[in-house]
Amino acid sequence: MSCLPSVNRFSSRSWVYRFPLLAGLAFTGCIAPSPGTELKRTGDEIVVCGRMFHTGTSVVLWTDPFGYDAYRAEKRFGDTTSKNAKSDDGPTGQRYGTIRKHIPDELKATVRDRGWKLEELQDQVDLFVLHYDVCGTARRCFKVLHDLRGLSVHFMLDVDGTIYQTLDLKERAYHAGKYNDRSVGIEIANMGAYADRAELNKWYESQPNGAVIFNPPLTNGATGILTPDFLAQPSRRGLIVGKANGTQLHQYDYTEKQYRALERLTATLSRVLPRIKLEVPRDADGNVRTDAMTADELAEFSGLIGHHHLTKHKIDPGPAFDWDRVIGNARRLR
Repeated sequence: MSCLPSVNRFSSRSWVYRFPLLAGLAFTGCIAPSPGTELKRTGDEIVVCGRMFHTGTSVVLWTDPFGYDAYRAEKRFGDTTSKNAKSDDGPTGQRYGTIRKHIPDELKATVRDRGWKLEELQDQVDLFVLHYDVCGTARRCFKVLHDLRGLSVHFMLDVDGTIYQTLDLKERAYHAGKYNDRSVGIEIANMGAYADRAELNKWYESQPNGAVIFNPPLTNGATGILTPDFLAQPSRRGLIVGKANGTQLHQYDYTEKQYRALERLTATLSRVLPRIKLEVPRDADGNVRTDAMTADELAEFSGLIGHHHLTKHKIDPGPAFDWDRVIGNARRLR
C-alpha cells in the first residue's frame, strides 16, 4: 500500500472534486488503496449521481449478477409473445432520459456538459412515485416494462423484499408521464386490484388455516425470486377492499418482506433527496387520499405519492397498500 501524496504537492485542486474519496483520505492522513485494489459493496447500497448510499436492506444493482439493466438498448429476454415474431421485435434503444425537462435552461446546459452533481439533483426531485406492477415478480415486470413497452423505472421491489435498482437516480425514468421530471419511481411486485374479486383467484390460493399463498407467474421458465423456496404471503390476511379514483376494488396485501424493505428505502431516499418528504396526500380529515389530485395540488406537494394521485385513470398501488405503516416506520428509521 502506498501513501497518497499530500495536497500541497498538487498544482491544481481539481482532483479534489474529481476524486472525493482520495481527497478524504489525503486530508485525514489515511493510506490510499493500491491501484487495482477491489472495493467491495456490502449489498445494501443504492446509487445516486454515481455515489453509493446504504439502505440497510438487500439491493441488487443493474451492474450486479441477476440485476436488471435499464441502460441496455437491446431486450433482456430473447422471446416474444408472438410465435411468429422475430427475436428482435419490440422496443429497442434508450428507455430513459438524461435531462429532466422541467429544470432551468442554464442547469440543462451544465448537466449536458458535465453531468449531475448530487446537490443539483436534490433541488429538482421531490416525489417518490409508488406503482404496483400487475406482474407479480420483478423478473416479469422488467420484461413487460423494458422489453415489451419500452419504459423504465428506477426501482423494482420483488415479493421476497429484494430491491432492484435499474438506473442511477439522476436519470429520468419513464414511469409517470410528465411527473418523471420531478420523481423517483418504484414498481412493487403485486398482481393488483380488481373490481371483480374472482380475478385474483388465478394467482392466490386460500389455505385451510385461513392463510393465502401467492403463486408467482413464470417468466421464461422462472420466477426470478432470489430467496430459495420463498413463500409469498400477504402481510395481512384476507382481501382488502377500498376505493381508488371512485372504483371499489379488491386486493391482497403486499408481503411483509416488501414492507420492511420499502420502509428502509423510503427512509434512505428522504435523507439523500430531502425534498422527498415523509408525507402522503391527505384529505381534510387526515385520511390518505384515494383520488387524483389537481395540477395545482400536485405542484404544491412533495413526498410519497401513488400513481392514482397523478391521474384519474390509475388505481395503483391499490387499497391494500399500508401508507401509514411505511411512512411511520420510515420516520422512525431516520
